[in-house]
Amino acid sequence: MLPVIALVGRPNVGKSTLFNVLTATRDAIVADVPGLTRDRQYGFGRVGPVPCVVIDTGGLVEYPSGIEAQMRAQTERAVAEADRLLLLADARAGLSPQDQFVARELRRSGKPVTLVLNKAEGLDADMVSADFHALGLGQPFAISASHGQGCEELMEHVLAGFEPQEVAEADTGAIRIAVIGRPNVGKSTLVNRLLGEERVIASEEPGTTRDSILVPFERDGRAFLLIDTAGLRRRARVEDAVERVSIAKTLQAIDEAHVVILVLDAHDTVAEQDASVLGLALERGRALVIAVNKWDGILAEQRAEIQRQLALKLDFAPFAPLHFISARHGSGVGELVASTVRAYEAAMRSMPTKELTRTLEHALGVHQPPLVRGRRIKLRYAHQGGRNPPRIVIHGNQTASVPDAYTRYLANVFRKTYDLFATPVVIEYRTDANPYAKERRAQREPRRTAGSRRRARGRRS
Repeated sequence: MLPVIALVGRPNVGKSTLFNVLTATRDAIVADVPGLTRDRQYGFGRVGPVPCVVIDTGGLVEYPSGIEAQMRAQTERAVAEADRLLLLADARAGLSPQDQFVARELRRSGKPVTLVLNKAEGLDADMVSADFHALGLGQPFAISASHGQGCEELMEHVLAGFEPQEVAEADTGAIRIAVIGRPNVGKSTLVNRLLGEERVIASEEPGTTRDSILVPFERDGRAFLLIDTAGLRRRARVEDAVERVSIAKTLQAIDEAHVVILVLDAHDTVAEQDASVLGLALERGRALVIAVNKWDGILAEQRAEIQRQLALKLDFAPFAPLHFISARHGSGVGELVASTVRAYEAAMRSMPTKELTRTLEHALGVHQPPLVRGRRIKLRYAHQGGRNPPRIVIHGNQTASVPDAYTRYLANVFRKTYDLFATPVVIEYRTDANPYAKERRAQREPRRTAGSRRRARGRRS
């Protein structure tokens, strides 16, 4: 097992900045806003003598209320999981009562604690360390996470005694699932239900989730990687700088996912934002499953109206299966997972060229392409051009003139034949060069006799 290092401290001391330095990523959102990190975030440490797992945590406060209480519970779990603890403090602000509180909490864990004084660039290390000796945690390490100063020496000290281990970070075959939707539709509640624990903070307050939180888990012998994302809204309504970064993280999660679960709130009307969020997933070609949450509290006569709205406003993704669930109580969640697995298998399916061409020939026999200026479009053969989404490349002539309606017909034929469940099918056309075109051009040009060549030279002179 890799050593686990947890970053703990009061709000706004630079824990997320140090997390990004140690993991050589930008996975944690960084801004000059206290309490920005809420859920615990994991990453592979790449600084120091041995590989490790680094956990970023929210700010630890003494008298928490509301979301702060949940943030504290997340931090306590990170402390329980860790082998070493880094207590971060602000070198420029000096020792504060909050730092003393955090030190007392970490000392109770019985685990090795290293005191880290961040934002120490340009300062005398002995001067800034003087007050912090009162915490009784040994010699502090003065660093600057934003400049990368002192981080290597810090991790050499923290990881001393651990033996180097080989780390396999290659694709583990896990199904990557991004859970997306508008704020406050129940995304985090669904993630916790799938995991069977309160892994991420779920609150009635919109915008609780800010980072994209990656959580591996197993279910029915399959490995999954869940990505809980921040709520997406229309760009015109996004004003806060932190929210803009959160949305960028969500778009990145969609891009890296195999399957996207779009969560809707059954108590709300299907809004333009829902269609916009769905469009983002389709734009990236991801397999898509729609979960209509909070269904257990809907009256029977209202359910038909909601289903009608869904059919009306989300009609541009007719292949996406609908699941009516209650993330809080778990009803329908098992079927949702089954659909997700089936969608992943469809998105990653291999389709041999011979079989694709045979399917194309059958489709042409049932319904021929239209005439273009009196000439028939000819589609000759097909092969697979990619996965996630399934991409089918069709060769022929006059392919630029194939109507959209005929392309949709072919996509539906391939979807039905190969059970391409819940995934968009991309049809790409290529017009083949005609090997006889040059010969035919030569045949159409009039032959020149010796006399005609002499007359031509005379006209030029």
